[in-house]
Amino acid sequence: MKGLKFWFLETRPQFLTLSIVLAFLGTTVAWYDDFFNLWYALLASIGLVLTHASVNILNDYFDFRSGIDLATRRTPFSGGSGILPTNLLTPRQVLWMGIVAFVLAVPIGIYFIIASGWLLLPLLLVAAFFILLYSPFIAKRPWPEWAAGAGLGALPILGMYFAQTGAYTYTVVVACIPSALLVHNLLLLNELPDVEADQLANRKTMPIAIGKKKSAIFYSVVAIAVYVWIIAWVAAQVMPVWTLLALLTLPLTIRAINGAIHCDDPSKFMPGMAANVMTVLATQLLIGIGFILGRVF
Repeated sequence: MKGLKFWFLETRPQFLTLSIVLAFLGTTVAWYDDFFNLWYALLASIGLVLTHASVNILNDYFDFRSGIDLATRRTPFSGGSGILPTNLLTPRQVLWMGIVAFVLAVPIGIYFIIASGWLLLPLLLVAAFFILLYSPFIAKRPWPEWAAGAGLGALPILGMYFAQTGAYTYTVVVACIPSALLVHNLLLLNELPDVEADQLANRKTMPIAIGKKKSAIFYSVVAIAVYVWIIAWVAAQVMPVWTLLALLTLPLTIRAINGAIHCDDPSKFMPGMAANVMTVLATQLLIGIGFILGRVF
């Protein structure tokens, strides 16, 4: 039983909540457009959680093999699971766990390609590229944060929507952009304390490439852009007015921005990291609720 606990913790379950919120948002946009299939929604959600778990596990494996996990300062929001540095599982076990999680998701993807349409295939291929190559390849190229925003922000919503509707629409493309920006920033803020460790693995994260101060400014601009985007598309009558509920998270965003600006001060940075996580989850949840209310009213 104790061994199973370590396998479970290796998936970093606290971060898998993001997948549930993404699945919810993609489904609510589909329902807003008069499409909803409970079976498809549940099955696609399982596939999304499996792929997200695979990302977490493989990232842990590559971080340990590169030496990052041995040099990084762990926080509740960054620094890996801690399973490999403490020898609770072997690198080989973790690698195979990540591969198995990915392989289990493949039949689900194939099912939806057959059931919903072949246009899902390019999206799934791009997602697979992000999953398998983020740590060993993408993270070593300039500005890797965009891949996290796309792969764990925009693509899941597009995939959830397509699985239930068999199409991509203007509405879902507009609706997925805030998620891409939020997840981009989720990773960016978490990278600030890991600059020295990430340099050991020749990573090219934004804090390494342009410095912490400029990265904090960039983070702030992207954070505000989320709300500007929502307001603009509500004004354009593409997103329902109820999605303005997402603006309720603005105080959390301000706290996160303050943490980013004072990233060298733990008394401000740690609350900022917590606020950042809450912003990412709550903003998307409120957008989804906004689409539900937009359909009802």
